Amino acid sequence: MTLIKSISGIRGTIGGKVGDNLTPVDAVKFASAYGTWLKNYIGKEKLTVVVGRDARISGPMIHNLVVNTLIGLGIDVIDLGLSTTPTVEVAVPLEKADGGIILTASHNPKQWNALKLLNEKGEFLNGAEGEKILAIAEAEAFNFSDVDDLGEIMINDAYMDIHIDEVLNLPLVDIEAVKAAKFKVVVDGVNSSGGIIIPRLLELMGVEVVELYCEPNGHFPHNPEPLKEHLTDISELVVKEKADLGIVVDPDVDRLAFICEDGEMFGEEYTLVACADYVLSITPGNTVSNMSSSRALRDVTNLHKGSYEASAVGEVNVVELMKKNNAVIGGEGNGGIIYPELHYGRDSLVGVALFLTHLANKKMKVSELRASYPQYYMSKNKIELTPQIDVDAILVAMTEKYKNEDISTIDGVKIDFDENWVHLRKSNTEPIIRIYTEASSQEKADALAERIIDEIKAIAGI
Repeated sequence: MTLIKSISGIRGTIGGKVGDNLTPVDAVKFASAYGTWLKNYIGKEKLTVVVGRDARISGPMIHNLVVNTLIGLGIDVIDLGLSTTPTVEVAVPLEKADGGIILTASHNPKQWNALKLLNEKGEFLNGAEGEKILAIAEAEAFNFSDVDDLGEIMINDAYMDIHIDEVLNLPLVDIEAVKAAKFKVVVDGVNSSGGIIIPRLLELMGVEVVELYCEPNGHFPHNPEPLKEHLTDISELVVKEKADLGIVVDPDVDRLAFICEDGEMFGEEYTLVACADYVLSITPGNTVSNMSSSRALRDVTNLHKGSYEASAVGEVNVVELMKKNNAVIGGEGNGGIIYPELHYGRDSLVGVALFLTHLANKKMKVSELRASYPQYYMSKNKIELTPQIDVDAILVAMTEKYKNEDISTIDGVKIDFDENWVHLRKSNTEPIIRIYTEASSQEKADALAERIIDEIKAIAGI
């Protein structure tokens, strides 16, 4: 069991000892640190924070602790209740709030939960802001309000519908084209809030919906990370139902994967590629993804005469580079779509609406759309870390070993070979090294990954 404190928030497993896990005491401590930082950062007399959660079993407990801690600091709370990460991000500026907290451990299993922290724009905090909050938490430098100055709770359960309306009102979302296509779609909501909001969105676009695991009870029926090995049930159901495609989201609805009509994966990496292809065809411009993402986005961007750049891993880094490059769309290869026309945050609703519009316009099967893009194959692996392993020394050794190749050390080590690449980095959220490779075939990507893993193990002596 573990508690991970990082600039993106605090994440941990429920239960156990204070400081080692995400206990009630830790939840209160970090909510207090965020509220204290926000008071200094905003500098207003009275603050408002939007709070929402996914459907995790621990959600109501953590939610009540966090909300009442903010109240104790004299901060008003707009309580969205069961929600999604992008819904809270959209709500913050619409409510003219001063910040937001999403209670979700994203794709982590059900024993995990987390506090994801937002600024007044509904965007994740940057590194310097995150460090300040960690320092406040460490020092326990909190000053709570007296009884006459406590905050108030305003419950607003309309934001899922407001979020849907915001998506459907986007100029590039063509509801009539999607209705005319008469799509049939299977949705796997992994028994979290995506099981409510995605079917609701689809029905308003005239799509026939078959629900799978859409009961928001927090009992995840499979590992909630939307990878091929976890999605056999929806793959089988898409074929059985003769559906046009399958849609899978993670528990907080910021990662999106599609299943082709034949039950094969469209590929999480290609969610962004397809959405970008559509957006760039109407509004040409630049794109950004992180350096663990497929080269296919670069190829599609070049095709539309745009410019592509890769950022360090992490949504805040992608957003920062998108703003700098004035990118019209961006995101991450894990199925995260960031479309600034609505907001600077990964949003599966935006991804679904853009993808279905694109598919309706193309008038082709999902598998045919996938085949129309440059064919790259990725292998995503990880090595579990023990405290004895010096990760930084491993990365330095790998950099030295491949010093004659095209190397980037912006975020871990990325080695670009002519025909393929490998990216090695420490995870911000788990005690592991991630090893991503990409090549022109799955066999080549897997072989490169195995070679690199063997080299790392040799250096680490494991």
